[in-house]
Amino acid sequence: MKKIRIGSRESRLAVAQANIVIDAIHQHDPEIEIELVKMKTTGDKILDRTLDKIGGKGLFVKELDMALLDGRVDLTVHSSKDLPMSIDPRIPLVAFSERANPEDVLVLPEGTTKIDFTKPIGCSSLRRRFQLHNIFPDAILAPIRGNILTRLQKLDTGEFSALVLAQAGLERLGMEQRIGRYFSTEEILPAAGQAILAVQARKDVDISCLATFDNQDSRDCLMAERAFVRTLDGGCSAPVAAYAFVAEDRIILKGMYVTEDHKLHFETISGDRTQGEALGVMLAKTMRRKYQ
Repeated sequence: MKKIRIGSRESRLAVAQANIVIDAIHQHDPEIEIELVKMKTTGDKILDRTLDKIGGKGLFVKELDMALLDGRVDLTVHSSKDLPMSIDPRIPLVAFSERANPEDVLVLPEGTTKIDFTKPIGCSSLRRRFQLHNIFPDAILAPIRGNILTRLQKLDTGEFSALVLAQAGLERLGMEQRIGRYFSTEEILPAAGQAILAVQARKDVDISCLATFDNQDSRDCLMAERAFVRTLDGGCSAPVAAYAFVAEDRIILKGMYVTEDHKLHFETISGDRTQGEALGVMLAKTMRRKYQ
Protein backbone atom coordinates (compact mmCIF):
# COMPACT_ATOMS: atom_id res chain seq x y z
CA MET A 1 0.00 0.00 0.00
CA LYS A 2 1.30 3.44 -0.93
CA LYS A 3 2.00 5.82 1.97
CA ILE A 4 2.33 9.61 1.83
CA ARG A 5 3.58 11.79 4.68
CA ILE A 6 2.20 15.34 4.64
CA GLY A 7 3.86 18.12 6.59
CA SER A 8 1.84 20.95 8.13
CA ARG A 9 2.15 23.68 10.71
CA GLU A 10 0.42 22.58 13.89
CA SER A 11 -2.19 25.35 14.16
CA ARG A 12 -5.84 24.40 13.92
CA LEU A 13 -6.19 26.26 10.61
CA ALA A 14 -3.08 24.67 9.10
CA VAL A 15 -4.33 21.20 10.05
CA ALA A 16 -7.78 21.97 8.59
CA GLN A 17 -6.10 23.03 5.34
CA ALA A 18 -3.92 19.92 5.27
CA ASN A 19 -7.07 17.83 5.70
CA ILE A 20 -8.53 19.44 2.58
CA VAL A 21 -5.57 18.04 0.65
CA ILE A 22 -5.83 14.66 2.41
CA ASP A 23 -9.53 14.41 1.50
CA ALA A 24 -8.72 15.18 -2.14
CA ILE A 25 -6.02 12.49 -2.22
CA HIS A 26 -8.39 9.94 -0.72
CA GLN A 27 -11.02 10.84 -3.32
CA HIS A 28 -8.40 10.13 -5.98
CA ASP A 29 -7.32 6.86 -4.34
CA PRO A 30 -8.94 5.67 -1.08
CA GLU A 31 -6.21 3.05 -0.66
CA ILE A 32 -3.39 5.54 -0.08
CA GLU A 33 -2.23 5.64 3.54
CA ILE A 34 -1.57 9.20 4.72
CA GLU A 35 0.35 10.35 7.79
CA LEU A 36 0.00 13.99 8.89
CA VAL A 37 3.23 15.31 10.39
CA LYS A 38 2.64 18.48 12.41
CA MET A 39 5.41 20.88 13.36
CA LYS A 40 5.88 24.31 14.89
CA THR A 41 7.77 26.79 12.71
CA THR A 42 10.01 29.63 13.83
CA GLY A 43 7.31 32.09 12.75
CA ASP A 44 4.86 30.34 15.08
CA LYS A 45 7.26 30.52 18.03
CA ILE A 46 8.21 34.21 17.87
CA LEU A 47 5.06 36.23 18.49
CA ASP A 48 6.35 39.38 20.19
CA ARG A 49 7.70 41.02 17.02
CA THR A 50 6.33 41.77 13.57
CA LEU A 51 7.45 39.58 10.67
CA ASP A 52 9.66 42.23 9.10
CA LYS A 53 11.68 42.34 12.35
CA ILE A 54 12.36 38.59 12.51
CA GLY A 55 13.04 37.57 8.92
CA GLY A 56 9.81 37.53 6.94
CA LYS A 57 7.40 34.91 5.69
CA GLY A 58 10.15 32.35 5.16
CA LEU A 59 10.03 31.67 8.90
CA PHE A 60 6.66 29.97 8.41
CA VAL A 61 8.08 27.44 5.94
CA LYS A 62 11.72 26.91 6.94
CA GLU A 63 11.09 23.82 9.09
CA LEU A 64 8.63 22.39 6.55
CA ASP A 65 11.15 22.89 3.75
CA MET A 66 13.85 21.10 5.75
CA ALA A 67 11.48 18.19 6.44
CA LEU A 68 10.88 17.86 2.69
CA LEU A 69 14.55 18.03 1.81
CA ASP A 70 15.68 15.48 4.37
CA GLY A 71 12.87 13.05 3.50
CA ARG A 72 10.82 13.23 6.71
CA VAL A 73 7.75 14.25 4.67
CA ASP A 74 6.76 13.91 1.02
CA LEU A 75 4.38 16.86 0.64
CA THR A 76 3.75 20.09 2.57
CA VAL A 77 0.63 22.26 2.59
CA HIS A 78 0.70 26.06 2.81
CA SER A 79 -1.53 29.09 2.60
CA SER A 80 -0.19 30.57 -0.64
CA LYS A 81 -0.16 34.07 0.80
CA ASP A 82 2.31 32.92 3.48
CA LEU A 83 4.87 31.61 1.01
CA PRO A 84 8.07 33.58 0.39
CA MET A 85 8.49 34.83 -3.17
CA SER A 86 11.58 32.70 -3.74
CA ILE A 87 11.02 28.91 -3.80
CA ASP A 88 13.84 26.37 -3.55
CA PRO A 89 13.87 24.62 -6.99
CA ARG A 90 14.48 21.26 -5.27
CA ILE A 91 11.02 21.49 -3.66
CA PRO A 92 8.73 23.17 -6.20
CA LEU A 93 5.09 24.13 -5.79
CA VAL A 94 3.19 21.31 -7.49
CA ALA A 95 -0.56 21.80 -6.93
CA PHE A 96 -3.04 24.50 -5.98
CA SER A 97 -6.55 24.35 -4.53
CA GLU A 98 -9.61 25.95 -5.99
CA ARG A 99 -9.66 29.46 -4.61
CA ALA A 100 -11.99 30.09 -1.69
CA ASN A 101 -13.41 33.57 -1.09
CA PRO A 102 -10.39 35.93 -1.28
CA GLU A 103 -11.92 38.84 0.65
CA ASP A 104 -10.78 40.27 3.96
CA VAL A 105 -13.37 40.61 6.73
CA LEU A 106 -13.94 42.57 9.93
CA VAL A 107 -14.35 40.63 13.17
CA LEU A 108 -15.79 42.28 16.28
CA PRO A 109 -15.63 41.17 19.94
CA GLU A 110 -18.33 38.71 20.85
CA GLY A 111 -21.53 40.48 21.80
CA THR A 112 -20.73 43.77 20.02
CA THR A 113 -22.05 45.20 16.77
CA LYS A 114 -19.80 48.20 16.13
CA ILE A 115 -16.18 49.28 16.43
CA ASP A 116 -14.96 51.02 19.60
CA PHE A 117 -12.54 53.50 18.05
CA THR A 118 -10.81 54.14 21.40
CA LYS A 119 -9.09 50.77 20.95
CA PRO A 120 -6.92 49.65 18.04
CA ILE A 121 -8.01 47.52 15.13
CA GLY A 122 -5.63 44.59 14.88
CA CYS A 123 -4.33 43.64 11.45
CA SER A 124 -1.22 41.75 10.56
CA SER A 125 -0.01 43.43 7.39
CA LEU A 126 0.88 46.84 6.07
CA ARG A 127 -1.19 45.95 3.01
CA ARG A 128 -4.33 45.91 5.15
CA ARG A 129 -3.38 48.88 7.30
CA PHE A 130 -2.73 51.19 4.36
CA GLN A 131 -6.08 50.33 2.79
CA LEU A 132 -7.99 50.46 6.09
CA HIS A 133 -6.91 54.07 6.53
CA ASN A 134 -9.15 54.92 3.57
CA ILE A 135 -12.12 53.11 5.13
CA PHE A 136 -11.65 54.11 8.80
CA PRO A 137 -9.53 57.29 8.72
CA ASP A 138 -9.90 57.88 12.47
CA ALA A 139 -9.08 54.35 13.56
CA ILE A 140 -5.99 53.30 15.49
CA LEU A 141 -4.37 50.44 13.59
CA ALA A 142 -1.97 48.07 15.32
CA PRO A 143 -0.11 44.90 14.35
CA ILE A 144 -1.18 41.58 15.86
CA ARG A 145 0.60 38.21 15.73
CA GLY A 146 -0.47 34.65 16.41
CA ASN A 147 -2.83 32.17 14.82
CA ILE A 148 -6.51 32.99 14.32
CA LEU A 149 -7.62 31.54 17.67
CA THR A 150 -4.91 33.48 19.52
CA ARG A 151 -5.96 36.70 17.78
CA LEU A 152 -9.63 36.11 18.57
CA GLN A 153 -8.74 35.59 22.23
CA LYS A 154 -6.88 38.92 22.28
CA LEU A 155 -9.91 40.54 20.66
CA ASP A 156 -12.47 39.06 23.05
CA THR A 157 -10.42 39.96 26.14
CA GLY A 158 -10.42 43.63 25.18
CA GLU A 159 -6.98 44.25 23.67
CA PHE A 160 -8.48 45.27 20.31
CA SER A 161 -11.73 46.80 19.09
CA ALA A 162 -11.78 44.63 15.94
CA LEU A 163 -9.64 42.41 13.75
CA VAL A 164 -9.22 42.22 10.00
CA LEU A 165 -8.68 38.65 8.83
CA ALA A 166 -8.96 36.58 5.67
CA GLN A 167 -12.47 35.27 5.13
CA ALA A 168 -11.15 31.95 3.85
CA GLY A 169 -9.37 31.14 7.09
CA LEU A 170 -12.45 31.73 9.23
CA GLU A 171 -14.58 29.66 6.86
CA ARG A 172 -12.12 26.75 6.91
CA LEU A 173 -12.36 26.78 10.71
CA GLY A 174 -16.16 26.88 10.60
CA MET A 175 -16.21 30.30 12.26
CA GLU A 176 -18.17 32.32 9.72
CA GLN A 177 -20.45 33.53 12.51
CA ARG A 178 -17.64 35.79 13.76
CA ILE A 179 -17.66 37.87 10.57
CA GLY A 180 -19.12 41.34 11.13
CA ARG A 181 -18.41 42.90 7.75
CA TYR A 182 -17.08 41.80 4.38
CA PHE A 183 -14.63 44.04 2.52
CA SER A 184 -14.92 43.74 -1.25
CA THR A 185 -11.73 43.38 -3.25
CA GLU A 186 -12.35 46.96 -4.38
CA GLU A 187 -12.19 48.14 -0.74
CA ILE A 188 -9.21 46.00 0.31
CA LEU A 189 -7.16 44.34 -2.40
CA PRO A 190 -6.09 40.88 -1.16
CA ALA A 191 -2.61 39.56 -0.67
CA ALA A 192 -1.12 37.57 -3.53
CA GLY A 193 -2.37 34.01 -3.21
CA GLN A 194 -5.00 34.74 -0.59
CA ALA A 195 -7.51 31.84 -0.23
CA ILE A 196 -5.43 29.44 -2.38
CA LEU A 197 -3.73 26.43 -0.79
CA ALA A 198 -0.39 25.37 -2.26
CA VAL A 199 1.22 21.95 -2.09
CA GLN A 200 5.00 21.64 -2.22
CA ALA A 201 6.96 18.44 -2.92
CA ARG A 202 10.41 17.12 -3.61
CA LYS A 203 11.13 16.61 -7.28
CA ASP A 204 11.35 12.83 -6.85
CA VAL A 205 7.87 12.45 -5.32
CA ASP A 206 5.01 11.01 -7.38
CA ILE A 207 2.31 13.71 -7.36
CA SER A 208 -0.26 11.90 -9.50
CA CYS A 209 -2.49 11.66 -6.40
CA LEU A 210 -3.01 15.44 -6.64
CA ALA A 211 -4.40 15.39 -10.17
CA THR A 212 -7.99 16.10 -9.15
CA PHE A 213 -6.95 18.58 -6.44
CA ASP A 214 -4.89 20.86 -8.68
CA ASN A 215 -6.87 23.81 -10.08
CA GLN A 216 -5.65 25.49 -13.25
CA ASP A 217 -7.48 28.79 -12.62
CA SER A 218 -5.80 29.11 -9.23
CA ARG A 219 -2.42 28.23 -10.70
CA ASP A 220 -2.70 30.86 -13.44
CA CYS A 221 -3.90 33.55 -11.03
CA LEU A 222 -1.30 32.79 -8.40
CA MET A 223 1.58 32.88 -10.87
CA ALA A 224 0.43 36.32 -12.07
CA GLU A 225 -0.01 37.67 -8.54
CA ARG A 226 3.32 36.35 -7.29
CA ALA A 227 5.14 37.71 -10.36
CA PHE A 228 3.74 41.18 -9.63
CA VAL A 229 4.82 41.10 -5.98
CA ARG A 230 8.19 39.51 -6.73
CA THR A 231 9.02 42.13 -9.37
CA LEU A 232 8.30 44.89 -6.85
CA ASP A 233 10.44 43.01 -4.32
CA GLY A 234 7.44 42.90 -2.02
CA GLY A 235 8.19 40.78 1.03
CA CYS A 236 6.21 40.42 4.22
CA SER A 237 6.78 44.05 5.24
CA ALA A 238 5.96 45.64 1.90
CA PRO A 239 2.46 47.13 1.40
CA VAL A 240 1.97 45.36 -1.93
CA ALA A 241 -1.23 43.60 -3.05
CA ALA A 242 -2.32 41.68 -6.14
CA TYR A 243 -5.49 39.90 -7.13
CA ALA A 244 -6.22 38.08 -10.39
CA PHE A 245 -9.19 36.23 -11.80
CA VAL A 246 -9.85 34.28 -14.98
CA ALA A 247 -12.57 35.18 -17.48
CA GLU A 248 -12.78 32.53 -20.20
CA ASP A 249 -9.35 32.56 -21.88
CA ARG A 250 -8.14 35.80 -20.29
CA ILE A 251 -6.68 36.77 -16.95
CA ILE A 252 -7.39 40.09 -15.26
CA LEU A 253 -4.81 41.25 -12.71
CA LYS A 254 -5.12 44.23 -10.37
CA GLY A 255 -2.12 45.45 -8.43
CA MET A 256 -1.51 47.94 -5.62
CA TYR A 257 1.65 50.00 -5.37
CA VAL A 258 2.43 52.35 -2.47
CA THR A 259 4.81 55.25 -2.95
CA GLU A 260 7.17 56.61 -0.27
CA ASP A 261 4.65 59.31 0.64
CA HIS A 262 2.16 56.50 1.47
CA LYS A 263 -0.12 57.18 -1.48
CA LEU A 264 -1.90 54.11 -2.84
CA HIS A 265 -2.05 53.45 -6.57
CA PHE A 266 -4.09 50.73 -8.28
CA GLU A 267 -3.89 49.57 -11.88
CA THR A 268 -5.29 46.64 -13.86
CA ILE A 269 -3.90 44.64 -16.76
CA SER A 270 -5.40 41.79 -18.77
CA GLY A 271 -4.21 39.32 -21.34
CA ASP A 272 -4.06 35.69 -22.36
CA ARG A 273 -4.35 33.45 -19.29
CA THR A 274 -1.24 31.53 -20.29
CA GLN A 275 0.79 34.73 -19.95
CA GLY A 276 0.00 35.45 -16.30
CA GLU A 277 3.58 35.72 -15.08
CA ALA A 278 4.55 38.04 -17.91
CA LEU A 279 1.50 40.20 -17.18
CA GLY A 280 2.44 40.40 -13.51
CA VAL A 281 5.96 41.51 -14.35
CA MET A 282 4.67 44.02 -16.90
CA LEU A 283 2.16 45.58 -14.51
CA ALA A 284 4.73 45.88 -11.73
CA LYS A 285 7.32 47.53 -13.97
CA THR A 286 4.72 49.89 -15.42
CA MET A 287 3.51 51.02 -12.00
CA ARG A 288 7.01 51.41 -10.58
CA ARG A 289 8.06 53.52 -13.57
CA LYS A 290 4.87 55.59 -13.40
CA TYR A 291 4.68 56.27 -9.67
CA GLN A 292 8.20 55.97 -8.30
